[in-house]
Amino acid sequence: MSTPNPVQSQPRRAWRTRGALVLVAVVVLGILGLMWWWDKEPEPFDVVASAQTHASAHSHRVVTGTVTASTVLEVAQTLLDKRGGYLANDILPPGVLMDNLPNWELGVVLQIRDLSRAMRDDFSRAQSQSAEDVDLRDAENFFTYKREKWILPSFESGLASGIEKTESYLTRLGDDRVDDAQFYARADNLANYLEQVEKRLGSLSQRLSASVGQERINTNLAGDPAAQQSTPQAPEQMVKTPWLEIDDVFYEARGSTWALAHFLRAVEHDFESVLRDKNALISLRQIIRELDEAQSPIYSPIVLNGGQFGMFANHSLVLANYISRANAALNDLRRLLETG
Repeated sequence: MSTPNPVQSQPRRAWRTRGALVLVAVVVLGILGLMWWWDKEPEPFDVVASAQTHASAHSHRVVTGTVTASTVLEVAQTLLDKRGGYLANDILPPGVLMDNLPNWELGVVLQIRDLSRAMRDDFSRAQSQSAEDVDLRDAENFFTYKREKWILPSFESGLASGIEKTESYLTRLGDDRVDDAQFYARADNLANYLEQVEKRLGSLSQRLSASVGQERINTNLAGDPAAQQSTPQAPEQMVKTPWLEIDDVFYEARGSTWALAHFLRAVEHDFESVLRDKNALISLRQIIRELDEAQSPIYSPIVLNGGQFGMFANHSLVLANYISRANAALNDLRRLLETG
């Protein structure tokens, strides 16, 4: 019985080690390459052209509300079709290692939920006692699936089902043989939706501004001497976003403004007569312009967090500036719609 020659076995072990290291390097480079490829925000699309294409493909008319409903399902479909697909619920590399695009997705999802709720509660109902549209009710429920859920039913399946239900409503809306699907483009309906948008943008603006830290006076009960709150708070508070969450908030805001810019363009089309009557069309277009500026390309490889007047840029404060201006204009627009 011969014994292994230690001189011969050493080169074999060396080659195995080198092969294993090469394999690990290839896997790591592949993961990094996919992370780089997937880490790209989707391009904007033309909401009117998209609605017309969808109407042509599904043989229904373009009527009041078609562009808004079509934009909801197109934005939701973008979450599924963009590079890498939906990433927030990935449990394997490279998706599980990424955080910029998953937080961008969060901003988009929240805007989809806000508009789908407005369509269910306001746009599709003539008055508060009117019956809700069943397809829009189901669509909102599907869109509110837990966004990190990966086991069946996954969030992707919820998105797909929400898209399907919105598509069903859209088809009925454009079918002149039925009248059980409606979209009421009224000033009060639009004002209700814009009120929710204001709250969403106001929160994002505050969170972005907290990137540098700020002593804030507690104004929670200001303006009402009889107001109360459940738990006492200090008259002044230090508000500062944790360092590791700064880019998370930034990309959530980027996703939110990306989706909202599309939704307001759809609103501009479907509510055009209402906006013209209130002399508010220009105001809405200015809001959309501010949101478009918030989508300017980022030329830095990381989200910089310089001081307010320091040597380096603070991307969060720049984005907060655009969102605050859009939010202030939204407040004026909503009051104009309410009072005329």
